[in-house]
Amino acid sequence: MLNYSLKRLASAIPTLLILITVAFFLIRIAPGGPFDSEKGLPAEIEANLEAKYQLDDPLVIQYFRYLGDIARFDFGPSFHYRDWTVNQLIAQGAPVSFTLGGIALILAFVVGTLIGVWAALKQNSLSDYLTMSVAMIGISIPNFVAAPLLILLFAIALGWLPAGGWDGSIQRMVLPAIALSLPMIAYVARITRGSMIEVLHSSFIRTARAKGMPEHEVLLRHALKPALLPVISYLGPAAAAILTGSVVIERIFTIPGIGSHFVQGALNRDYTLVMGVVIFYGVLIIALNYLVDLLYAWLDPRIRYDR
Repeated sequence: MLNYSLKRLASAIPTLLILITVAFFLIRIAPGGPFDSEKGLPAEIEANLEAKYQLDDPLVIQYFRYLGDIARFDFGPSFHYRDWTVNQLIAQGAPVSFTLGGIALILAFVVGTLIGVWAALKQNSLSDYLTMSVAMIGISIPNFVAAPLLILLFAIALGWLPAGGWDGSIQRMVLPAIALSLPMIAYVARITRGSMIEVLHSSFIRTARAKGMPEHEVLLRHALKPALLPVISYLGPAAAAILTGSVVIERIFTIPGIGSHFVQGALNRDYTLVMGVVIFYGVLIIALNYLVDLLYAWLDPRIRYDR
C-alpha cells in the first residue's frame, strides 16, 4: 500500500505539469488581453502595464518564470483586482465553495445511497421503476436548468427561501446545495441500486441468510460495504464535478466563491487568476482521486496495491 501511495503521488507531478502547460498557453492563444477592457488607453500606458506585469517578455520566458512562482506557491497578482493577489482571492473564495460543495456532496451521497438501497430491496416493483425513472430525469436535467426552477418555485412562488446571496446562513445554502447535488443524487442512486442487487445475489449473502442472521444485519454488516465500492470510486469524479459545477451555480445564486472569480477572470482575461483557479481545481481533483483509491482499499480488503 505504501509503494502504491508513493507511486500515485509521484505520477501526480507530471499530470499537474501538463495541466499547467496546456492552460498557460491556451489562455494566451485566446483573443484579447488583460488590459483590453481599459478603453482609450494610450499605447505608451499599455506598454508600461505590460512591462510592469512582465507580459512583454517572450512567452517561453514567461512560462518558466511562472513555473518558478508556482513552485513557491505564488500565483502572482491579479490583473483585474489590482489590490489583490490570486492567493488572497482563492483564500477568500475557497471556504465558500468548499462549504457549498461539501454540503452538496454529503447530500448526494446520503440521499442517493438511501434511494438506491431502497430501490434494490424493491427490485422490479412499481416503486423501483418510478424511483429509477425519476433518477433518469434527474440525470438528464443539468443543474443550471434546475437552479432557476428551484428559485422560481421556492423563492418567488412560495417565498420560503431567499433567491440568492451568501451570508453563511443555512437558509441561503439550501437552494444552491440542492441544485448542485440533484444530478449527483440521481447518479449515486442508480449506481447503488445496481451494485446492491448484484451483492444481494452473492453466495456470501445467501450463506448469512441461511445461518438465520436478521435481514438488517445482513444488509448493514455484509451487503452495504461491497455495494458501496462503485459509489466510492465514483465519488472522486463526482466531487470534482460538484466543485467545478459550482461555477455555474455560484453565478446563478450570486455566491462569492472560487467559481465566480474564475468566470470573472475569464471575462477580464485575467491570466493569473484563471491559471490560479485551474491549478487549484487540478490539485483538488488529483487529491480526491487519490483518497478514493485509499478508501477503496479500506472497504475491500481483497484489494492489494503492492502486488
